[in-house]
Amino acid sequence: MGGEIVLIGPPGSGKGTQARILVGSDGWLHLATGDLFRKHLKEGTPLGKLADSYMSKGEYVPDEVTVDIVRQRVRETPAAVRILFDGFPRTVPQAEALDALLAAAGRCVARVVLVEVPENELVERLAKRGQGRADDSPEVVRKRLRVYEEQTRPVVDFYQRRGLVRCVDGLGDVKEVASRLATAIS
Repeated sequence: MGGEIVLIGPPGSGKGTQARILVGSDGWLHLATGDLFRKHLKEGTPLGKLADSYMSKGEYVPDEVTVDIVRQRVRETPAAVRILFDGFPRTVPQAEALDALLAAAGRCVARVVLVEVPENELVERLAKRGQGRADDSPEVVRKRLRVYEEQTRPVVDFYQRRGLVRCVDGLGDVKEVASRLATAIS
């Protein structure tokens, strides 16, 4: 199956870990907006500072900023390389913009994989991970989960109407979840 893959899941669902496993096995480009924003922050770019002003409070970076950085990265990607989007799109306007920018590049979303994990497990995972990331403090975690439900769940509905969504149980060890994901995208 050709086309790009969108990996969606709440904070702490393990989608970043799973995305790295998938792209490592198939040679895809792993496009994670969070990683792009953190790279810019580390480099001290204006975009990085702007993104951090939102992310450190558990808020989403504005759509227009996020779409611009994704558009740039898609343009830099050879046509033969499939893209696995991780953490994008997070809002319906971003999903609509993704469709348009992919179409302009002769690409399309082929499958959307939703990694599902119960909220109590998410909070526990993020609390353990929260040692090094400011956006994983307990207060910010709760806000990130609320923002996900309010803004990203509608993205799932957007793609569900087109029959592109496959749900994957995100509980279990990394290899079990990876096997489920590989099946969902095939």
